[in-house]
Amino acid sequence: MRARLEVCIDSADGAAAAEAGGAGAVELCAALVEGGITPSLGLVRATRAACDIELNVMVRPRGGDFVYDRRELEAMHHDVAAFREAGADGVVLGVLRPDGTVDEERVADLVAAARPLRVTFHRAFDMTRDPRAALETLIELGVDRVLSSGQEASAPAGVRLLTELVEQAGERVVVMPGCGLRPANLVAVLDATAAREVHATAFELQDSPMAFRNERVAMGDEDQDEFARARTSVERVRQLVAALGD
Repeated sequence: MRARLEVCIDSADGAAAAEAGGAGAVELCAALVEGGITPSLGLVRATRAACDIELNVMVRPRGGDFVYDRRELEAMHHDVAAFREAGADGVVLGVLRPDGTVDEERVADLVAAARPLRVTFHRAFDMTRDPRAALETLIELGVDRVLSSGQEASAPAGVRLLTELVEQAGERVVVMPGCGLRPANLVAVLDATAAREVHATAFELQDSPMAFRNERVAMGDEDQDEFARARTSVERVRQLVAALGD
């Protein structure tokens, strides 16, 4: 393949599907409607048991911005330690200052706490004031990968900046395009960026097995369908992998 595929998942079944479809890695998150937050330790353990490919786990205590207080940072350190013990191969994290720069001290502490795990700086990068300066900071901090949509709503929309960042990074760090990648646009993004790794979802909606349905009650957003599930599709993973082979 031209690049390695990482599939973003929210379940152990998703990890098994990603592996069966030919992905090289998964990123495990909870609450993808929030952009992904820290999954439970139980889910991490179940996911580790479900797949043999690289398992990277999100460490993000809540949705919203990436400026964290002392207790949130303590929770992140506890999660990093727990996920390392649970057999994760990497963690995915990011901390910013209010001025839109990388919080060097706190990221350095988390990177040190995570080792020997692989560390990915997530799309907090897309909220930085100066992406080129932020990339140099992350390289200095020893981060292994940077996930980015090129500071746009999707990687295809941010392809110009992504191309510049991949060139700037060289062999020093992996810049991984992610967000909005599909088989139909993946080749164009790779042609432009020459990225070595890419990040995508491969979900399809499946109907709930619930036979009795009280449709007067919503457990979350009122616009959310309580009786449909987003599941990682083996076939959709295969389609992404096939596109990477073009």
